[in-house]
Amino acid sequence: MKDIKKRILGSKSGFTLIELLVVMVILVLLASAVTLIVVKRVEEAKHAKAVTDIESIGNAMDQFYLHCGRYPSSDEGLGALRAKPQNDDLANWSGPYIKREVPHDPWGRAYNFISPGDRNPESYDLYSLGRDGKEGGSGVDADIINWD
Repeated sequence: MKDIKKRILGSKSGFTLIELLVVMVILVLLASAVTLIVVKRVEEAKHAKAVTDIESIGNAMDQFYLHCGRYPSSDEGLGALRAKPQNDDLANWSGPYIKREVPHDPWGRAYNFISPGDRNPESYDLYSLGRDGKEGGSGVDADIINWD
């Protein structure tokens, strides 16, 4: 029995400090790679949501146009899709044209709405400035627009 205890307690099995550090470095590198991939996918998903929001708001704008014969003005804003503006010329308003409040873009800012539009003078401009909140940009920082 003493021989067994001596062999177990006296053995020098285990990992060296270098081996443990190498394993930790490998785990940190793997975690970093996974984090970068996840962050990229989240930003791509936000961009896709902004595209979908603009399309949905555009569909609501088209319904407004069909009933009222015009798009909401910049002064009326996107809120005209949810609540009837106080105008006498909107007797055929049949909203609300969207079920919930007008959404903000995925980065927490209101969508930009100009009617009549600078790019679409016959209708409206609707856009988000993207992740960076600045005009222009590329990739996830690109503007999401309803023209082109």
